[in-house]
Amino acid sequence: MSSSTVPPASVRSTYRHGDLRRALLESGVELARAGGPEAVVLREATRRTGVVPNAAYRHFASRQALLQAVRAAALAAVARAMEAELATLAPTPDPAAYARASVRAVGTGYLRFARAETGLFRTAFATPLDVEDALPDAKGGASGLNPFELLGAALDRLVQAGAMPPAHRPGAEFLAWSAVHGLALLSIDGPLRGLPVPEAEALGQRLLDMVEKGL
Repeated sequence: MSSSTVPPASVRSTYRHGDLRRALLESGVELARAGGPEAVVLREATRRTGVVPNAAYRHFASRQALLQAVRAAALAAVARAMEAELATLAPTPDPAAYARASVRAVGTGYLRFARAETGLFRTAFATPLDVEDALPDAKGGASGLNPFELLGAALDRLVQAGAMPPAHRPGAEFLAWSAVHGLALLSIDGPLRGLPVPEAEALGQRLLDMVEKGL
């Protein structure tokens, strides 16, 4: 390795125990934000962090290990976007109305995140691991739930409020998720990717109307 690729010792010595892993993960998240999962490369993350590759291997043994950690962080970001939409809901004495609004909010947050953070969205769903896996970095905000769990909780509220028959609950999250995820992909990678934001928003709300009625 040439000396030009080795950062000064003073740069590396600033990391305390645990700081380097976080710094590498933050670099990986920025790579994913800009270029999706294909852009998450361990050597580039180490270069951006200012350390030699051997130092990174103590925290991430491979590119796949870094990608899984970045993917968990991306899932957490999706969850926070969904929680942000939930937080906008006004209190209502009608449990059924609130439950329906909750389902709409988690779907709206999901679709908006896909358009606003396309690289992270692609990364969140780029690997074969189940999305409901309890990944250490995949928790969201105040709820501590990942995106799949947030959807499930919203659907549970529908049943509890009497807005959805209990017999319809099993598997409902897969049906709702498939519809919303399909529109998200069409909006960022398919023929709807050039749709103006107001039209994309309106289309998303129509889809959520359809999902709600179908449940």
